[in-house]
Amino acid sequence: MSTTETSAETVAPDIRHVEELRALEAESVHIIREVVAELERPVLLFSAGKDSIVLLRLAEKAFRPNPVPFPVLHVDTGHNFPEVLAFRDRRLADGGHRLVVASVQEAIDSGRVTETAGAGGSRNRLQTRTLLDALEAGGFDAAFGGARRDEERARAKERVLSFRDEFGQWDPRAQRPEPWSLYNGRVRRGEQVRVFPLSNWTELDVWRYIALENLALPSIYFAHERDVFERDGILLATSEYTWPAGNEVPAREWVRYRTVGDLTITGAVRSTATDIEAVISEISAARVSERGETRADDRTSEAAMEDRKREGYF
Repeated sequence: MSTTETSAETVAPDIRHVEELRALEAESVHIIREVVAELERPVLLFSAGKDSIVLLRLAEKAFRPNPVPFPVLHVDTGHNFPEVLAFRDRRLADGGHRLVVASVQEAIDSGRVTETAGAGGSRNRLQTRTLLDALEAGGFDAAFGGARRDEERARAKERVLSFRDEFGQWDPRAQRPEPWSLYNGRVRRGEQVRVFPLSNWTELDVWRYIALENLALPSIYFAHERDVFERDGILLATSEYTWPAGNEVPAREWVRYRTVGDLTITGAVRSTATDIEAVISEISAARVSERGETRADDRTSEAAMEDRKREGYF
């Protein structure tokens, strides 16, 4: 089958994709309801990225017509894309959600974490301490996240309910089995579970669901002109926090983002996809995972993500 034939098949909104998406939706809604029934103080982690936007939509569906019975938590690095923060505030206000912001800047100011300065500095790793402090302060025993197994090898090792000890840390060798979709939410005081209702979704599923539900997204997900430069194979945006150094050459290019994160480590991809159908076509033909193509923090070592997750990272 040619590339063209593959793209045409995957973009077409046929009934098979709708049935698959509704099955995934039903499974995710079941997980969300099950966790609310089993645990006392859940919270939903919201980055305003496409996965957490889908996750929030599923949470709304799980409890409608009633409001979502838990708050939304955003870990704000202080180095976010302005378009994403504007979308976050608009989306949560429209949905009537209660937003809790965990600020990395406040953690730096209080001495809880130490920032590495310079052109290569990033606040990404500082999110872990900030997240753990916010979960403890809120007394949250379950944190919903939009992670999917197809994103990165460490995420593929996690169960739907990922147990974390009293320090918020994860041990991949000590996970609870989930036969027949039976989820174990039992925790003692101080322990938590991270909950991943989108575990069985793929990046393509997420985009098809966004199209099916006509969900709004931050504008950076679609192709636009931006000042960028290339560092270690990652196309970074020029900003007050990131700038070319040494032999790095600034350029203005048509790009879009496959994932949303701290702008100091989140790379763009060259693209002309200005609408959802064009993005789905690009994703259908992609041979590199979104994090593999766009996240500098995952390239520091073979086990970079797993190391961060062991420390308590999302």
